[in-house]
Amino acid sequence: MTEILKTIILGLVEGLTEFLPVSSTAHLIVSENLLGIENSKFLNFFTVFVQLGAIAAVPFLYFKRLFASGLSIYYTIIASFIPAVILGVLLDDFLEALFQGYWFIAGSWIVGGFILIRIDAWLPSKAVSTEIIAISYLKAFKIGLFQCIAMIPGVSRSGATIVGGRVLGLSHSAAVEYSFLLGIPTILGACAKKLLDYRHDFDVLFTKEHIQFLGIGTVISFIVALLTIHWMVGFVKKHGFKLFGYYRIIVGLLLSVYLWMS
Repeated sequence: MTEILKTIILGLVEGLTEFLPVSSTAHLIVSENLLGIENSKFLNFFTVFVQLGAIAAVPFLYFKRLFASGLSIYYTIIASFIPAVILGVLLDDFLEALFQGYWFIAGSWIVGGFILIRIDAWLPSKAVSTEIIAISYLKAFKIGLFQCIAMIPGVSRSGATIVGGRVLGLSHSAAVEYSFLLGIPTILGACAKKLLDYRHDFDVLFTKEHIQFLGIGTVISFIVALLTIHWMVGFVKKHGFKLFGYYRIIVGLLLSVYLWMS
């Protein structure tokens, strides 16, 4: 399989999974292993950088929301982003080193699947908010704390944010859309941190060939993410999150079998 085709596959995986509560990073890591791609600094950087393509789909689709809601929506997003800045700087590398390996990813998929299946049943029946602009700064900060759980490998950023939104009173669609918007500063911040970490390796990361891979993966993830976002908002309004929970459990079990047999 050519390197270009592998890059296209990874771009597809990222675009499909970034905004679904299934952990795009875990899918990329497992896909890289199945494709036989050796671990390297560039691969680690690519795994983060390609998310920029997917997250670019959010302002493209939510342009009116972002520029017609005034500054309040930006303040709310910033309030949610603050925990990621603080805990990301302090704990990200530590948690990545502590919770690593494919077995841990499999376990995270399965546990997260059960949570998504049962989340609506666990929540008390109460009025839910369908408007993102109605989120208080305190609630926004708490949702940001939920997002930080995704620093543990295999835990979905969007999934953690969606669960946090639901726990704090957002409707299915509002929780999903807020996870989209919160992803903008979070992924930009993660990419900036990775650039800072690898600032002495730019000559290795940005060769002519690597720039080509980064460009292809980013463009593919952007196009696929556009379709995924549009589909997901409509899907969760009708069906909730159970299907994603069942999917996580299935792929977690399949990965466990694969690891046990290999």
